[in-house]
Amino acid sequence: MRMVLDTDVLVAAFRSERGASRQLLIAALDERFVLLASTAMWLEYEAVMTRPAQLAAMQLNATEVRDALAALATVAERVLIHFLWRPVLTDAEDEHVLDLAMNGRADMLVTFNQDTSRKLQRLFRLR
Repeated sequence: MRMVLDTDVLVAAFRSERGASRQLLIAALDERFVLLASTAMWLEYEAVMTRPAQLAAMQLNATEVRDALAALATVAERVLIHFLWRPVLTDAEDEHVLDLAMNGRADMLVTFNQDTSRKLQRLFRLR
């Protein structure tokens, strides 16, 4: 299975030891699925997860978050973005997530963003 984890899922995994997000993070580290990564996705992970409010909620410092992301990067498959699927989503800032999923031939895109999820479901029903 090839999977993209949206930033909100990764944040949830770091903020709580319980729940599906943490289980997905552990499964990614255990290489039970292929975690897809792009430069844009990784920059967003780091930017969001090292915000002061996030660090406080996770009870970690920026170095610890970067170390955890580095460990995750060792198991992720790098995807080069050759084709942009834009504009498709209401929130233009989420377009790189769709680009990653499509270029990486993802089986699943995991997100808490319901607008993005509904839009993608409609798109793929048409094909």
